[in-house]
Amino acid sequence: MPLIELKDIVRTYRSAGGVEVRALRGINLTIEKGEFLSIMGPSGSGKSTLMNTLGCLDRPTSGSYVLDGRETAHLTRDQRAWVRNRSLGFVFQGFNLLARTSALENVELPLLYRGEKDAKKRRALAMEVLERVGLGKRHHHVPSQMSGGEQQRVAIARALVTRPPLILADEPTGNLDSRTSDEVMQLFANLNNDEHITVLLVTHEPDVALKTNRVVLVKDGELIGDGRPEEVLQHKVFTHP
Repeated sequence: MPLIELKDIVRTYRSAGGVEVRALRGINLTIEKGEFLSIMGPSGSGKSTLMNTLGCLDRPTSGSYVLDGRETAHLTRDQRAWVRNRSLGFVFQGFNLLARTSALENVELPLLYRGEKDAKKRRALAMEVLERVGLGKRHHHVPSQMSGGEQQRVAIARALVTRPPLILADEPTGNLDSRTSDEVMQLFANLNNDEHITVLLVTHEPDVALKTNRVVLVKDGELIGDGRPEEVLQHKVFTHP
């Protein structure tokens, strides 16, 4: 069974003037468990809407979205929140860490949202994932005492702490220098290779996409490319701006 299966996904919005905007136009996409892939596309292509749909942050206007065997397209807001807390881990470009809270406490948050009341258990699970991302000795530091790369590692640990089958990363290297970006991408690759976690990221950077195993290319709300990075990145979208 695929981890993700999208069939004929359409997402339509209405602008302030009442004009209908079709952000996604019948997307069909299958993602197997254990894949490491990226979504690319020009500005306004629909890639962010697609990511929000995959993350159960937005509900499609029509179509089917099966996540780990569960149809999610027509779930209520509360039901989607339940799915997000148990099946998904999120990593964002801006890290989204609580500024006055230690790395350990930031990582514990998803466990609190899940209802884990045992403080010792929360701390043990949070420390375990901080060790996995190389920050066990920095657990007491707040974000302002950490570099951008370290903050992103905390964000990745937070995404991992509930042991989700899927991590969604939205421009996870966008605020990082090239060396730190390489380190973060290597961390994602290790999680994918060693722990078989499915990692899906949105990026506009070809160098980042080349470090994944598959690229999905979106334009004007349609999927126009899907395959090995070195092949998809030859598309005229990239070669003829």
